[in-house]
Amino acid sequence: MAKHKGRRLPKGLKSEEFTKLIKVIPNKDKVSKVAFLLAFGSGLRVSEILNLEKKHIQENYIEIWAGKGNVDRTVPKPKNWRGWMQDVIPINKTARTFQRRFKKYSRMADLPENYTFHSLRHGFALRSIEQGIPINQVQLLLGHSSIAVTNVYTRARPQDALNSYEALF
Repeated sequence: MAKHKGRRLPKGLKSEEFTKLIKVIPNKDKVSKVAFLLAFGSGLRVSEILNLEKKHIQENYIEIWAGKGNVDRTVPKPKNWRGWMQDVIPINKTARTFQRRFKKYSRMADLPENYTFHSLRHGFALRSIEQGIPINQVQLLLGHSSIAVTNVYTRARPQDALNSYEALF
């Protein structure tokens, strides 16, 4: 009988972990700070960050043109976006560069080893759900074609459900 391969729950950074990560990035590496912020603060995929142009960044939102699956969407601009950050757009690096830098800086910040660059995007999704944004709106922000894909985030932190239960009973 074939073994059923279960779907792993997404591993997303929490806000305090993201703060630790950003603090270890040297000031001269502005590009990584901006890329990490876009993934964590707006839910962008690394490919979307690399395709971002200045004209996509508006007053309080970012337009993603032809994201994964050739889907256009609008995402919030990160709350801690600063004027100088616009200067590093467009980013002329590779996805692999950011994956390596993420691993390097996450080790320096003493974050769990199973985190990847995509864990920044997972962190955005998990925070959105924790803050009470309706799941269908989180689906739109992430650019998921199916609500079932987004629903995995509702199960990602079982400890939160246990804590909620303990608080109520």
